[in-house]
Amino acid sequence: MSSKIKAIITGVTGMVGEGVMHECLDHPLVESVLVINRKSCGVSHPKLKEIIHADFFNFSSIENQLSGYNACYFCLGVSSIGMKETEYFKKTYTLTLHVAKTLSKLNNDMTFCYVSGAGTDSSEKGKSMWARVKGKTENDIFALPFKQSFAFRPGYIHPTKGLKRVHNFYRYMTWMYPLLLKLFPNTVSTLKELGLAMIAVSLNGYDKKIIEPNDIRILAKKFQ
Repeated sequence: MSSKIKAIITGVTGMVGEGVMHECLDHPLVESVLVINRKSCGVSHPKLKEIIHADFFNFSSIENQLSGYNACYFCLGVSSIGMKETEYFKKTYTLTLHVAKTLSKLNNDMTFCYVSGAGTDSSEKGKSMWARVKGKTENDIFALPFKQSFAFRPGYIHPTKGLKRVHNFYRYMTWMYPLLLKLFPNTVSTLKELGLAMIAVSLNGYDKKIIEPNDIRILAKKFQ
């Protein structure tokens, strides 16, 4: 790829997307960032461009603004709690694949990083509904003609101090992070490490397509 990253990021009005955007805006090897939101993220930065677009199932009206990018950090997602499988499938698989197919058509030099989840079922046959849907989403992203694609499966994500969109669960759990890191190192990472790991795989690739917390820390160390 070129020496610097031109990234599209989704989900920046949520905790993970905000953290990834923060690392990209702060990193010297990221040249520009385009965020696509249903509502404004409220951030102004010389590197940042924002598109407000309501319908993530139809990008036809903004396609002409989505070419010329070599990375996508897809951080948009919903919880499966209280959802039937048909609804969760539409908001997870159908939406994600529409965006991914559009970007793969427009940017053949793109690295696509999908934020999945720990416990995702690559076989697509397990009992857990959300894990099957996430597994199919990962598998079908891998089949698209991107330069490279990765599924990030973070567990507990330690939030970045000073950012606004921290989920209450993570806010209340911050004191436990050192203990969790010591006892269960492959279940935790920081949000900063997640963002840096995405930058790292975009620039240098990686020998695994499924990225877990140990991999996230290994990749992030190269850019800290």
